[in-house]
Amino acid sequence: MGATARRPVAAAAAVVLIVEAVGIALLNWILGLVVDRQKMSMGGMDPDAMSVGTWAMGGVFGLYLLFCGLVLLRAALRDRGPGRFARILLIVCAVVHGLLGALTVGLVGWVAFAGLMVVLGLIVLTLMAYDDASGEVADRGALDPAGDPDPGLA
Repeated sequence: MGATARRPVAAAAAVVLIVEAVGIALLNWILGLVVDRQKMSMGGMDPDAMSVGTWAMGGVFGLYLLFCGLVLLRAALRDRGPGRFARILLIVCAVVHGLLGALTVGLVGWVAFAGLMVVLGLIVLTLMAYDDASGEVADRGALDPAGDPDPGLA
């Protein structure tokens, strides 16, 4: 990927993850309200525990996606790759999107699957655009320290 394309891809991935974080938190908030107001129970569980668990899960997962989005936004603004911890965080986020996509295709449908795969692709493309944490670009070419394109010819 060229140097001009990596910043917009990282920015797009950041925006998508931030919107997804808000959506996930809002969806879990609504689901928690439904469980709480209808006093739903599964297997004898306390309905209050189920609603609080739904709110907690939505908040934690929303914050995680928001943090991933902010990491990508920082990478886009600085035009430097994320550090080691941030790369691991983004790799886990990509794996989660892959697993959710596999589950979603059967439960929700192909449109939701395609949406999750777009987010997965944006995250992976951003990770691949940067070679390492120092922000070196993966497509710079192999130059030796002297500047020769192929040091084996000398």
